[in-house]
Amino acid sequence: MIKWFAAILGYVFFRFPGAVLGFILGSLLDSTTIKTSGSFKKVFSQEEKVTPADFELNLLSLSSIVIKADGSINQTELDYVRRYFVSAYGKERANATFRTFNEIIKNRHVSAPHICMYINQHTRYPSRLQILHFLFGIANADGSVSNAEAEEIGKIAGFLRINFKDFESIKAMFFRTGDHAYKILEIEKTATDVEVKKAFRTMAKKYHPDKIQHMDEIHIKGAEEKFREVQKAYDQIKKERGIS
Repeated sequence: MIKWFAAILGYVFFRFPGAVLGFILGSLLDSTTIKTSGSFKKVFSQEEKVTPADFELNLLSLSSIVIKADGSINQTELDYVRRYFVSAYGKERANATFRTFNEIIKNRHVSAPHICMYINQHTRYPSRLQILHFLFGIANADGSVSNAEAEEIGKIAGFLRINFKDFESIKAMFFRTGDHAYKILEIEKTATDVEVKKAFRTMAKKYHPDKIQHMDEIHIKGAEEKFREVQKAYDQIKKERGIS
């Protein structure tokens, strides 16, 4: 972005030669910016197994947005993230990572669109669903997800290109309402029994842990949690309707 702005500015003052020079200088500034923020954007390939080191700082950056959504830093939510990283990477690595996290959480300029754009380029859709589930887990660590937290997670979901029904499905796993079971299965309460069964098969397939075998064990466990929520939602609807 800087290079194009510099090129336009150069053209205004010095016409074509200025545009060329501005583009070159802007490119150098862009390169510097990328290197400076490189710690937030380690590369992880779609084709290779994703390791914790590949995306942990991106995940922490998104976590910081959710934690600060209410205008204050909640210790319970911080502890949730710490436990998650200890489980995923071990105590030593988690402690080292959290030293960086302390810097991230104080940074008011974390760019969710920029981070999510990078994640979109290098992860599969099921992996992004798991990230969304993790962010809701942070928000729910203190017992409930606030409207401000849900709004921020909704924005992140948009940046991650999560479709609305999938967002509502995962959100319903944390918001217990009269129709949350139907929302988890991505159907209306007016759905027929046949449609309910079909929706369960579709959702069970979508959230099956095998979808994210390229990720680390802690994320696979998260997928298993979503899979169980789908099963529980289906069981609840079957019980209410008397479906055998």
